[in-house]
Amino acid sequence: MAKYRLSVNGSEKAVDVDPSTPLLWILREELKLTGTKYGCGISACGACTVHVDGVATRSCVVPVSLIGKREIVTIEAMANDPVGRAVQNAWVEKDVVQCGYCQSGQIMSAVALLKGTPHPTDTDIEESMGGNLCRCATYVRIREAITTASRQIKGAA
Repeated sequence: MAKYRLSVNGSEKAVDVDPSTPLLWILREELKLTGTKYGCGISACGACTVHVDGVATRSCVVPVSLIGKREIVTIEAMANDPVGRAVQNAWVEKDVVQCGYCQSGQIMSAVALLKGTPHPTDTDIEESMGGNLCRCATYVRIREAITTASRQIKGAA
């Protein structure tokens, strides 16, 4: 066991865990931030996506020992971020969600995309979101929501 001080959603959190514990389990089990989902455990589905220093990161394969002082942001903080809020509003407007299981990871990846590429093409969206699986196949609505959020962000700028 080792003690770690993590910056999560703008607050410092202390945990005492095995250094090899994946960040996903720290978030869900230790910090009770259950919006980040477990899907596959091998970084293949994207359900566990969070931001680590602004980069969309699969938390199921990142051991806590590699986080250091980097800022972790989860779905729980997205409404406090202007881009995150725009994406969440577009998700509702376009009625993206069906079962909802993958949606926190989808939103986290979409926000990272829009922060890096504020006006993405369909190809940009498909390439960026390709690692996020949706068993309900709402991919067309996901693309529409990202495009809508991009326009909303542009209009607010």
